[in-house]
Amino acid sequence: MNAIIETKQLTHIYSAGTPFERGALLEVDFSAMEGEYLGIIGHTGSGKSTLIQHLNALLKPTSGQVLFQGQDVWADPARTRQTRFQVGLVFQYPEYQLFEETVYKDISFGPKNMGLDEKEVDRRVREAAAFVGLQDDQLEKSPFELSGGQKRRVAIAGVIAMEPRVLILDEPTAGLDPAGAAQILDNIRTYHREKNATILLVSHSMEEVAREAGRLVVISNGSIPFSGAPGEVFSHGRELEDMGLGVPAMTRVFARLRAMGLEVPASVYTVEQARDAVLAALERKQTDPSQQSPRQDGVRLPGEGKKEPADMTFSAPLAEDELEQAPSEEGGAV
Repeated sequence: MNAIIETKQLTHIYSAGTPFERGALLEVDFSAMEGEYLGIIGHTGSGKSTLIQHLNALLKPTSGQVLFQGQDVWADPARTRQTRFQVGLVFQYPEYQLFEETVYKDISFGPKNMGLDEKEVDRRVREAAAFVGLQDDQLEKSPFELSGGQKRRVAIAGVIAMEPRVLILDEPTAGLDPAGAAQILDNIRTYHREKNATILLVSHSMEEVAREAGRLVVISNGSIPFSGAPGEVFSHGRELEDMGLGVPAMTRVFARLRAMGLEVPASVYTVEQARDAVLAALERKQTDPSQQSPRQDGVRLPGEGKKEPADMTFSAPLAEDELEQAPSEEGGAV
């Protein structure tokens, strides 16, 4: 698989030659493959926003190169302009950038700047609107009459309408409720699947990138310490914690189960994987009890020894004075 976009020894220095000089990127080698769904994670100030602005040719390197389809994006002005159409960048809270009278005009802004004829612009606007779940009757509305989630879909459609080969999204679900976030992620998956586009998802949510991306890139202090499949990256849990990132909740749960002596895999980072791992462990126990690992007394796999409702007994709640005397896990009073 060939890299569609990459950097070679990319360095970016802000305020170079001043007392405020700061290296945001330091000799970074980065690549994204054709049709890949890539997650980029890093703490605030790590350099990830600087990186994605270089990929879109919004920033010029202090040194090093940015290559799109094997060619330097800064080779000539025409190449730079073309890159900005082919590498679409959706900033965080893009709905604040809406400005046209109607949704249709806002989505058509990019295609018109590409010099496309009216018929092609119309096709792209309507197709992009459909990708993000906007109805035809919404195209003639003012974008400012829409809900927050709908505004964001309009902003994403405005980038999709340029039909970029690479689509970069910076925190696309920030500030949305779970239903709105799920819709946005589903729209992105649809574009990825139907256009075979390369997707770069920048997020602080470990659960989100673990669920969506096939490969992760970690950025910290202007460099890339880890890159690989989610299971491989999240195996560096302690280092990620030190970087201010952490790992998905399921990964932490299974690390704790392993520490307690349970024979479960370490590379679990989604609820679906957790379910399959628990079922597999229960099946191993039932078919071959000798395969069990030694574990602490009273520790059971989830679902093991579960009682049916008819077999369950219930005791009255503890009185307040009894609850106060109940021992905590550390052996002291609660």
